[in-house]
Order: sequence, then structure tokens, then C-alpha cells
Amino acid sequence: MNLTNIKQPFTEIFPGDFSGNPMQRMTPKVLFSTVVPVEFKNPKLIIFNEKLSEEIGLGRYEEKDLGFLVGNHLPDNIKPYSTAYAGHQFGNWAGQLGDGRAIYAGEIESPSGKKTEIQWKGAGATPYSRHADGRAVLRSSVREYLMSEAMYHLGVPTTRALSLSLTGENVVRDILYSGNPQEEKGAVVIRTAESFLRFGHFELLSAQQEYKTLQELLDFTIKNYFPEIQSEGNQKYKDFFENVAERTADLMVEWFRVGFVHGVMNTDNMSILGLTIDYGPFSMMDEYDLNFTSNTTDLPGRRYAFGKQGQIAQWNLWQLANALHPTIKDEKFLEGTLNKFGDYFWKRHDKMLCNKFGFDELWESDEEFLINWQGLMQEFQLDYTLFFNLLEKVGHYDLKDEFERISYTVLDDKAFSKIKNFISQYELRIQKNKISRDESLALMRKSNPKFTLRNYLLYECIEEIEKGETALLEKLIIALENPYEEKFPEFSAKRPTKYDDVSGCSMLSCSS
Repeated sequence: MNLTNIKQPFTEIFPGDFSGNPMQRMTPKVLFSTVVPVEFKNPKLIIFNEKLSEEIGLGRYEEKDLGFLVGNHLPDNIKPYSTAYAGHQFGNWAGQLGDGRAIYAGEIESPSGKKTEIQWKGAGATPYSRHADGRAVLRSSVREYLMSEAMYHLGVPTTRALSLSLTGENVVRDILYSGNPQEEKGAVVIRTAESFLRFGHFELLSAQQEYKTLQELLDFTIKNYFPEIQSEGNQKYKDFFENVAERTADLMVEWFRVGFVHGVMNTDNMSILGLTIDYGPFSMMDEYDLNFTSNTTDLPGRRYAFGKQGQIAQWNLWQLANALHPTIKDEKFLEGTLNKFGDYFWKRHDKMLCNKFGFDELWESDEEFLINWQGLMQEFQLDYTLFFNLLEKVGHYDLKDEFERISYTVLDDKAFSKIKNFISQYELRIQKNKISRDESLALMRKSNPKFTLRNYLLYECIEEIEKGETALLEKLIIALENPYEEKFPEFSAKRPTKYDDVSGCSMLSCSS
């Protein structure tokens, strides 16, 4: 790989702590601290993303590059660092936070001019590790690598994964916070993004009343990541906030489209670019449930439940607005933008549902249809992905057999009567389209994946990798790179009942 072109423009502009001290501590008036990654003695590469490496300008992998992939043996041009940020966690102000396991290598520019940030996750402690060790376990690292790539190929804005490596050491974690810590294999992921800047970076500066640096960070962000903003003065900051709000709403709609549940939508886990970041206790939707949360830590309040993600995104934007107010200084504008968020979100959401159902447009009379659909999905615990795949084949299958195949509960005659009635309503509605059935199906096939990376598949894959086997990993890579095709029919099935109550196959804790 070509590592000589990695630069660090962020550290060249903003104040930082160059001590290289990894000890956990508060770092007031500092946006980053230099960090020395742990040197792992026996690392082993599990998977390397050749396509991504070529795309971002790093080139092909060679054996000598393994040291870099885990943070060892770095060239002189790379001075690793981690950033400080703040945030609201589960609705409460948490104060200073930061990259507890993430360490930046810097930024690289591809031959096409595209700039990409590169960081290690799990390569050791930083000043922001909050008494943790800065390591990551294989379990969470496999999940982040595969899910971030799956989201990318689904067409959902996201960070991406470059490599996954074993560190050769064990890490102690209490997976369920039950007082039963166990050793697990340690791992490092290299992840990439146009930028990892979060709402929390702006919240930190505002909370510390570092208003000059806050404005400088805004200028840096707009110049480097929002070229579409050409306005000047205070207007450019307003345009920035509107842009962030729209990107955030668009991201939430994409999550709803594919059935993704984040699990930890704290403000420090919200990307300023509208990317999906920080893959912790996430889940793809199995049985449709607006109240489903993927995070055991989120019980019993279910703040980050599937159906609340748009609402929480708006709440998080309120916190960003408060942070930016010292620069924008226009309460009416900020309130107006936030109040318009709902209208913008629901218009995009309704258009998304139109496409999933194959409708050319949404009519007022469709509101009752969609309410009936949600009720049907929840009452009979129908699989979200498989349901829409079935809709493409309406009239070409045995209704009883197919709906038994996609339901997570027992269906009786009364249930089948309701399902049959709904399908009849759908067929009548499709006939009213102004587009042909072929055009309708084309909309559906672009919107409804055939494959989503379910937690039970990740669980099985992790178990295999723990044993040194990679056959399922290789199949999952093919499937997730082609999510709108049915590459492996065995993956087009609901979660097996044997995994219903297995930790890691539906919900997870924040332990990683």
C-alpha cells in the first residue's frame, strides 16, 4: 500500500495536545491528542478490502502492510491522534467524551481527488477511553466490518471498512454486564469515511465557550465537506445547518427503507455528513416492530426504538442547534429549520414507502392502506425484508404457505383471512397506478433488498471465525455486495427459532 500520501490537515489547523500521553484524562481547550497505538506482537489479517483500498488511493495489499493495519511500524509521515468531543447520551448531557478506541492515521487523497479519512478502531487507549483499555474484541469488529460494508452496498450513507485483523492478544469483556467477564480474542478494524466529524465535536466547543474555535471548525467543515455551500458570512452557517438537517433526515429514511436499527443514537454518534457511524448494538429488522430496540441498555424506555429514529434525529438536531447558536445567533431561523424537519422527513419517508410498494405516487386514500399494513405486520410478526420480496410475486404463490414462511408467530384461519383481504387491497391499489406493472416492479426491486445482514448470520460468522474458519464469511461478503440479488437462497429466510433468545442474535449490549 502507498502510505506516503497520508496527511493530517485537521491537526495542522486546530489546537491539540502533542504529548502522546495515552492516559485517560480531561483535555480542556484541546480538540485532539496525539496517541501511540499499542504494538501487537502476533497480528493476523482476516480480511482486506482490496476494492476500497484501490478506490481511496492506498493501492494493493502486501504482507509488509500488516503492521500498518494494526497500528504497528508506522511511517514517519503518520502521527496518530484521537479527537475530543462531547454529547448527549440517552438524553442526558455526558460532558467531554472522545475517541476512546478510534485513532486517526490521517487523510489520503485518491488520484481522482477524493479525500478519505482513515482510522484504527481497537488499537489501544487514548485520553478519551474513560478508564477502558481502547481495545476491541473480534465479535464487535466482525460486526462493524461486515455491517458497514453491507450498508454501503445497500446504498445507505455510511463509514466503510478497509481491514479486519486479529491482534494476537485476548481482551476481557462482560458481554451482558452480568458480572461474568470473559476473555475474547482482540481485533482491530481500519475504517474510512469522508469525515468522522460528529455533532459532538461542535457541542464540546460550544459547551467550553470556545466560540472562536467553534467558528473555525465550522469554516473548516464547510470548506472541506460542503462544496455546495457558496454563500458568505452568517448565511453560510445557516445553509450548513439546513444541509445537515436534510442529510440527517435522508439517512433516517434510508434506515427505515432497509430496516436498520442503530441502537445508540446519542449525539456523539451522529455524523455531521449524514453517515451511519459507530456500529455497536445494531440490528437489521427481522419481525416488523416499531417498538423494537437492538440495545439491551436501551430497555425499558426504548428511546432508540426503530419507529422513533426520525424523532430522535430531530431531538439530536436541536442539541446541535443549541451548540451552533453562538455562531448563527438567529433563534427564529434555527427553530424554523427544526420545525420543518418533520415535513421534510415525512415527505421523503412517504416517497420511500411508495417505491417499496411499487406505487407511482402516494394518494390521500393510501394513508388508511399504510395504517392497515403496519397493523398487519405487527399483529402477525411478519418479516420486514421477506414481506416486500413476497409483494413482488403477488398472484404467483400459495398465500398460506408463503406467509407461514415469513411469520414469527402461528397463523390461524382468522389471520389468513386478514392477510388475504390485505393482499386483495394491494392488488386493487396496484391496478390504479399510472405506470405499468413492469415499471412498478422496477421501483420495488431497487428499493427492497433480497439480502440483509441479520444478526443471527453475524453470530454464526463470528463463531466460525473464532474457530479459524472463513467459509461463511466469504459467502456473506458475496451476498452483502449484491443485496438486490438472491445469491444464496438459504439467506432468504426468517431468523431460525433456535436463535430467538440467544444474545447477539437479536439484541446486544454496548459491550465491545
